[in-house]
Amino acid sequence: MGYQVQLITPDEKTRLFDLNLRRYLYTKKANIYGCCIKLLTELEDVKERWEDNFYTMDENIRSHGRVVVLEEKDRPLEVKYDPYTNTAFLTNVDYYGWIKSIALAVAGDVLEDEHEIYPVHGAAIDVDGTGVSIIAPSGTGKTTHSWGLLREKRARLVTDDWYFVRMYEQGPLAFGSEKNCYVEADIGKIWKEYEGLLERAHFDKRGRAIVNVRWAVGSGGVIPMTSLRKIILLKREKDDPKIIEKLDADEALEYMIANDFCNPHQLVRDRRKFQLRKDFFRKLFEVTEVYLVNTVKSPVETNIQIVKAIKS
Repeated sequence: MGYQVQLITPDEKTRLFDLNLRRYLYTKKANIYGCCIKLLTELEDVKERWEDNFYTMDENIRSHGRVVVLEEKDRPLEVKYDPYTNTAFLTNVDYYGWIKSIALAVAGDVLEDEHEIYPVHGAAIDVDGTGVSIIAPSGTGKTTHSWGLLREKRARLVTDDWYFVRMYEQGPLAFGSEKNCYVEADIGKIWKEYEGLLERAHFDKRGRAIVNVRWAVGSGGVIPMTSLRKIILLKREKDDPKIIEKLDADEALEYMIANDFCNPHQLVRDRRKFQLRKDFFRKLFEVTEVYLVNTVKSPVETNIQIVKAIKS
């Protein structure tokens, strides 16, 4: 993880907010699964990426959380968060991937506490009526294999990075929250089907860009939600000869705890939050089929194994 979160008090939040009041040149409200998250920044490129990335919330709606993004010379990177007012201050965070993830985490902090709607740092895809989620630690291929699954007939994207879950008697529903995807340039090299999509994109200095996946899969290839049935967990261990195995709920939960819930953007990590997330994932794994896939082979070979598990 490239940053540490410093928790602050409401009084400190008010002081910081008022101190920088004249610097909020741009304000934009995002609709993150019904949660209104307000961006305040002096940086035009951050404002533009935010607009491309998120659905817009009506400016008359009161914000549930705020993300303040500023630049300060001769200051280190800082992320400060007041959990009482759900306000995050980001100083010298020049990677948009962290900015949008912190915005999603602020929304998740609000929703899991007040509405029993749980955030998951993972992809959600509907494959011929079967809701599939890919959850994985960074560097194990979550984005690669999410986009690989989209090559399947009758596959439709809910989200490639972050979704929210509501538990119903009929099963868990996964809801997307982003208008467009923030992807790496090499996705077109791994899956040739996406080369044309990336030719239109403008990449930042991290080699990533916000793209409209509908250009590749059509307007009907993106849907707002799916009923989760199968969970694919990923790892990358060269010394393990086993490529795929089915896990029970306890084994899957053990994996999630060992990997910090596969989410480096948890803003509050106290005992209460840990128990809340642990209880949620246990419930999720008890009502879905869970597979653990080792991604040491080529993307094509690994994707074949994932598709077999989904269609089994």
